[in-house]
Amino acid sequence: MNIRSLTRGDGVVIGAAVVLFIASFLDFKSYEKPACSGNFCPPAVGSFNAWDSLGLLMSIYLAGVIAAALIVVSRSLPQQRKIAGIDLGQFGVAFAVFAAWTAFWTIVDGSDSGPGQILGLLAVLILAAGAVAAPLVPALKAPLMGAPKPQVAQPYGGQPGQPGPGGYGYPGAQQQPYGGQPGQGQQQPYGAQPQQGQPQAAQQAPAQAQQAGAPAAAAGDFAPFWFAVPVARPLYAEDGSPTPIAELAPGTWYLAVEQRGSGLVAQTQDGRRGVLPDTTGIQRG
Repeated sequence: MNIRSLTRGDGVVIGAAVVLFIASFLDFKSYEKPACSGNFCPPAVGSFNAWDSLGLLMSIYLAGVIAAALIVVSRSLPQQRKIAGIDLGQFGVAFAVFAAWTAFWTIVDGSDSGPGQILGLLAVLILAAGAVAAPLVPALKAPLMGAPKPQVAQPYGGQPGQPGPGGYGYPGAQQQPYGGQPGQGQQQPYGAQPQQGQPQAAQQAPAQAQQAGAPAAAAGDFAPFWFAVPVARPLYAEDGSPTPIAELAPGTWYLAVEQRGSGLVAQTQDGRRGVLPDTTGIQRG
């Protein structure tokens, strides 16, 4: 289950379900002590909560809690689960609307409503509204948990804080001798004397260095970067297998390690690598 795929609308549904479960333990009806008439006193009517009535418990309170569980599980699973061809999320929305409808007519038809009935009605109405509006309202479609801050990818073999290509510590960089000047420090054969006054060799050295560095620059055009997908997208194996090996979820940062045609070779947080063929609309970190 991917917790980061939950939205603010899912947070509203979860909060309303918690309040609804607490309301089930409160008094469903509020009775006043009957007044005595002469020497006769009517027997006192005891209060009860939803757990004393199986019909109220199943049709309002547990129905709302089950609806919230179906909605949250459906959003957090990498692939949609269906029952009789209907998504779990759609089942959850239907349960929430049913519970709100039952709670409304129960409080309208009755009298002397207690705190459990009133709080339960408010909670189940908020739950149903959040379940219906979560996929439609932009403010509720935002991720419930912020995406982790992307880390700057270091070049292969480099250490944090060191310069990039051509700098100190990077593979292939030419180390300068202590006190040497750029362009100096070339090793001389044993016993040979440094020769001076060779302007042609001095001019050829930068040209040769530039030609030698051209292939390295061409090979290093792609730099790893962090990205996030706008919607859930499958990640396929690098061997071209048609079966997805993972699903990239929105709100999570992934590392692009290689360009593969029009797609990217991405690495998940658990270390799996695969090809993401659809890169439209991705957000770079």
